[in-house]
Amino acid sequence: MKSTVIQVTTGSREAVHDLTSECERFASEAASETGGDGLLHVFVPHATAGVAILELGAGSDDDLLSALGDLLPADDRWRHAHGSRGHGRSHVMPALIPPYATVPVLSGRLALGTWQSIALVDLNVDNRERQVRLSFLAG
Repeated sequence: MKSTVIQVTTGSREAVHDLTSECERFASEAASETGGDGLLHVFVPHATAGVAILELGAGSDDDLLSALGDLLPADDRWRHAHGSRGHGRSHVMPALIPPYATVPVLSGRLALGTWQSIALVDLNVDNRERQVRLSFLAG
């Protein structure tokens, strides 16, 4: 298995950050060393972030943040109550958007659907720096 960690700065707002190009680059390099096919596993080692596969750039990223705002409001209902207002919701979000995704790699290319992208989803405005581990398991 080949693995690397990339650094992502999400900023001071809720974010859906596109990871697709970094994932494509890593998968292509790793696959060329091992025969071409396998699985790319994307993992965020944070208790307040997730990985989603969805269409980006056509409003879906904003729709996702809006839906999460409806499901997990940034208010004072959360028992986990340190940090910014509503911070506890960030700790619940990974139960809805898990901190990982696995994508097939065929002939060195991600086998995503036409409009699919890989994204880091981060509601935690208190932590701007994120790590994402990319691991390639050869087939």
